[in-house]
Amino acid sequence: MNNLLSEFTHLSNQCKCGREHFEITMEKVIVNKGALKEAASFIKDKSFNRIVIVVDKNTHDVAGQTFTDLFNSSEVEVDVCMIKEDEQNDVVANEESIVQLLLAVSKSTDVLVAVGAGTIHDITRFVSSKMDKPFISIPTAASVDGFNSMGAPLVIRGVKMTYQTQAPIAVFADVDILLRAPRKMTAAGFGDMLGKSTSLADWRFGHLIGNEPFCPLAYRLTEEALQACITNVEKIAAGEEEGIKVLTESLIQSGIAMLLIGHSYPASGAEHHLSHYWEMDFIRNKKAQVLHGAKVSISCWLISDFYRSEVTDAINQLERSTLENELINKVLEHKEDVLEIIKGIPEAVNLKEMIAIVGGETEPSQLGIDQDLLQKSFREAHLIRERFTFLRFYNQYIGNATNR
Repeated sequence: MNNLLSEFTHLSNQCKCGREHFEITMEKVIVNKGALKEAASFIKDKSFNRIVIVVDKNTHDVAGQTFTDLFNSSEVEVDVCMIKEDEQNDVVANEESIVQLLLAVSKSTDVLVAVGAGTIHDITRFVSSKMDKPFISIPTAASVDGFNSMGAPLVIRGVKMTYQTQAPIAVFADVDILLRAPRKMTAAGFGDMLGKSTSLADWRFGHLIGNEPFCPLAYRLTEEALQACITNVEKIAAGEEEGIKVLTESLIQSGIAMLLIGHSYPASGAEHHLSHYWEMDFIRNKKAQVLHGAKVSISCWLISDFYRSEVTDAINQLERSTLENELINKVLEHKEDVLEIIKGIPEAVNLKEMIAIVGGETEPSQLGIDQDLLQKSFREAHLIRERFTFLRFYNQYIGNATNR
């Protein structure tokens, strides 16, 4: 993907959306077999003398130890920070994990290296930014789209919020390691990409009706990444090398789209808000966490079904507000465009079929999400982010999502 980095930079310079684009500061993006060794060579070439490798118990066994061993005969000093699990045996990007890593980083540390999936990256990204240290990304599974973004979703005092920090200076995704990842993690990565089916619709709606900022380049990059995954769903499901590379590169491209505009608009809409709501409920009730992408894949088809049925019906029944409600009247003025946005969302049955093909869970109950939590999330999840989604519009202006 190195050649694409320069192309994305060129496209960014040519974009006329009027929104400030952030510079792509990544020096390398490698998605290939043997990338772990290339990461070690990169560190030596950069003359980094002291590194902190951030892992959890699983990712240490999968790649962390092998990566550490690559420096045995070098002058690079290596410290390993193994993030501890909580009472439910989950690694969570919360205050305790952040402090643990902060204590492992010293003034003499040159670079942090995140070896793991989404949570390890979120912890590393935040701490590296606060400590004014660069970090390098080494994904161990094609499971999320946040490896190279600026956003770090953290759980602080039980509330999940995304903090804008910094992107890695390089990404080294070793396909040999990704091919050995559990199928459920690959399914989660596909689910995170499938969520763009509704997040992109929410973004277009938020721009059209809520005057939220919009960038056609970030939209196109995300849409292209989504379509690449849908086109190659069978290869991804089979765990073929080509399929895993397509998924990984798509996840990285989605991250670049977010990086360009410094926000998660293209990649996170109501489907992510439901996922975050469920996650916070699990934390409050001390329930074991489930993979982010697994939640997103289910929330995606739920949101698709809700938008294509209840929201569409409600919009069709709208009449001009006698109270001169500006937003309702604006929706009516753009009614055809609004309904066309919803119509462009894949049907829930098709989304569920693709989730099943890659081996993901398809029903909320399979993740421990009961009917009460589901209904509450449809009524309240839009409140955890300041973003004008169809779900927010429906709940605040034209109805109440109580019948999920």
